[in-house]
Amino acid sequence: MLQEILNDVGIAVFAASGALLGVRKDFDLWGIVTVGALTGVGGGILRDVVLGITPPTSIQNWPPIVIAAVTSLVVFFFHPTFALLRRSVLIFDAVGMGVFATSGAAIAVDQGVSAFAATLVGLLTAVGGGILRDVMANEIPLLLQPADLYAVPALLGAAVVAVGGIHTSAPIWVWLVTGTIVATGLRIAGLAFGWRLPTAPRPRARRQS
Repeated sequence: MLQEILNDVGIAVFAASGALLGVRKDFDLWGIVTVGALTGVGGGILRDVVLGITPPTSIQNWPPIVIAAVTSLVVFFFHPTFALLRRSVLIFDAVGMGVFATSGAAIAVDQGVSAFAATLVGLLTAVGGGILRDVMANEIPLLLQPADLYAVPALLGAAVVAVGGIHTSAPIWVWLVTGTIVATGLRIAGLAFGWRLPTAPRPRARRQS
């Protein structure tokens, strides 16, 4: 039950981020709702496609799409308020990322894949919606930009579930909670302290003789 609630929160927050980007790009109502909904459920759809779950859960069941679409509509009408609540949205986004990463890995474990594959599926679940959002909006995917830590926390959280769920006898919920705390905590710490991965050093300009 808790995982379902957090998953719905994650869908709503990711949908809000997509809808806000649509507002910034001056999309119309349909475009904003489309980008928001795809951002909210895109990671789960990609997860199910990779795992061969057809039709994807987000299409088979109506709540995920409805949550994402309604959130996008709320952003359409009240987007100035969301801009003021940016810090709160980032916190919820961190929680959503952690839940998506670990739940994606857990579903992969249930499908009998290896720990390595389950980790990658968890990562894809967490970042897939954001990649689709940026591609639709003609933006360089945030995943590839030198921004705050995002993919690394998702990868670590998914790895906790994948390795723990396959190679230990502890209940999977233990690893779901642990992995979510690891991913969300590292993401929030990265935001608080400005942690980033290093970029490639640029060559020094040669002095004119």
